[in-house]
Amino acid sequence: MLERTLAAEGFEVTVAADGGGALAAAERYAPDVIVLDVAIPAPDGLAVARRMRAKGLPTPILMLTARDAVVDRVAGLEAGADDYLIKPFAVAELVARLRALTRRRTDLQTLSYADLVLDLEARRATRSGRSIELTGREVGLLELLLREPGRVVTRERALAEIWDDAAVDNVVDRYVTRLRRKLGDPPLIRTVRGAGFALRA
Repeated sequence: MLERTLAAEGFEVTVAADGGGALAAAERYAPDVIVLDVAIPAPDGLAVARRMRAKGLPTPILMLTARDAVVDRVAGLEAGADDYLIKPFAVAELVARLRALTRRRTDLQTLSYADLVLDLEARRATRSGRSIELTGREVGLLELLLREPGRVVTRERALAEIWDDAAVDNVVDRYVTRLRRKLGDPPLIRTVRGAGFALRA
């Protein structure tokens, strides 16, 4: 139903039947926006969103769910969703939100702080004009820091959003060390003892 409706509204739609198919389709087709049902067959929508963000995929995600509790909405947003729509919903509202997300995406292709710029599409950073090649998880970690400059990003949050909780705590420290080396001096990523890491010039 959604495929037909969105196609009639001018969207070019690709459908995935389960979580694995969604991950593969997102990488293969590089969509402008993703509509993701929380209840999609395993891995579920929350896991799919976390894995997409862990791979550095910046595509806006609109999460669909029948769960309307605050804790469920928070879980969706923390998994990486940009917006959240509760079933049943009006198709006109879905279309309006998708169009808003695609407009917003054009303004979020790059993130910057001080002399550091992260190009989310190219998965590459530049500092003072010097190009820096990054891996998918390095992009994910740097994006996490750049979206909240000055604020502390905890190891637990980084593990949940970038590694899908499937790694040991010190992997975050190792990636921070790699990022610091690649970004060069003066250092931008500060360690906040007992808390995590923050971007501070």
